[in-house]
Amino acid sequence: MWTLQDAKNRFSAVVAEALAGRPQQVTRRGKPAVVVLSAEEYQRLVSQAALGRESFADHLLAFPGGDLPRMEARPRDVAL
Repeated sequence: MWTLQDAKNRFSAVVAEALAGRPQQVTRRGKPAVVVLSAEEYQRLVSQAALGRESFADHLLAFPGGDLPRMEARPRDVAL
């Protein structure tokens, strides 16, 4: 794990470690901020996430059908 200042000062080392297959965590003010990983690993994660996700249309079509109760409302009387 790197502090932000150390990661800035040694960015080449951070990148080298990420390219070697070891994602590098960077903290900011003592809290986890970002992870640096190789582009190859990033693409693998994005592709893997996309495979397990249904389309938005499929999500809408899976909505339980049937009649939904609706509130009965009468129109207001509007004076012109």
